[in-house]
Amino acid sequence: MDGISFYEQVYQLVALIPRGRVTTYGAIAKALGAAKSSRMVGTALINAHHPEQILPIYRVVNRNGLLTGKHHYESSSHMQQLLESEGVSILNDQVKDFKALFWDPMQEL
Repeated sequence: MDGISFYEQVYQLVALIPRGRVTTYGAIAKALGAAKSSRMVGTALINAHHPEQILPIYRVVNRNGLLTGKHHYESSSHMQQLLESEGVSILNDQVKDFKALFWDPMQEL
């Protein structure tokens, strides 16, 4: 991925997250060889909230399965609604069966 910005690498990886699965900021950072850059992944995803960016960024949650990025959506329930539309159950802003639904790019790619 030489010559591609970190943000673009994040976007390319996020685009691969399968429907009905979730991953974490840290898993993305680790897969990109920047294990300590999970906050930078979060910043990249904040910047992806533009109409020209059509990415399933709602599939990225924190390491405990919490919807920590929900306040960057149109409403506080929009992220949850998007996940639930794909069959992901949410309870108290947390992905139920997080371990079963976790998509690890290091394992799956």
